[in-house]
Amino acid sequence: MWKDDKGRFAIAFKGGQQRLMNNQIIVILGFMGSGKSTVAHDLARKLNCRASDLDDLITRRESRGPREIIEQDGEAAFRKIETRILREALREASARVVAVGGGAWTIAENRRIIAEHEAFTVWLDAPFELCWTRIEAGRETRPLARFRETAQTLYTARRGIYALADVRIPVSENESAETIAMKVAGAVDQLNAKS
Repeated sequence: MWKDDKGRFAIAFKGGQQRLMNNQIIVILGFMGSGKSTVAHDLARKLNCRASDLDDLITRRESRGPREIIEQDGEAAFRKIETRILREALREASARVVAVGGGAWTIAENRRIIAEHEAFTVWLDAPFELCWTRIEAGRETRPLARFRETAQTLYTARRGIYALADVRIPVSENESAETIAMKVAGAVDQLNAKS
């Protein structure tokens, strides 16, 4: 990875072709509390591009957040909204780094939409204990993880689907979001080098 004359990160491809990394969509996924939003914003700053959080887009466009939608209308209704807004966000391409909610990647339609946009998918693989600590410390109740046992079951069930991502980045408690963002940038660089 190197910087172009404007200070943007770029990736060298085989055969001498170059493609600016900030022209690619990078989707950050992982379990609740894995640090997706924070890492997405740090990565975007490093790549001199914009980041979006799918849950924030849902909140703005629906005038209520994921928690309210799930509690009022159910998870199935929320997933339909999530898919619609994901499709819109990727089509608009106003942000090059997109953090999706913990369950978004588990929906086959969402994975298909992300693949259609040839986005790089990055799984932030944080240990359950770290995720649970962050969930408990959070300001908002998570309707799909109200209890530790429920969250642990969901975490275990989703891991196989998260593993479908292009890149897996192990996350530890001792790492800053900035360090993880650099790992993501390096992993995307390595993946492109293989292309």
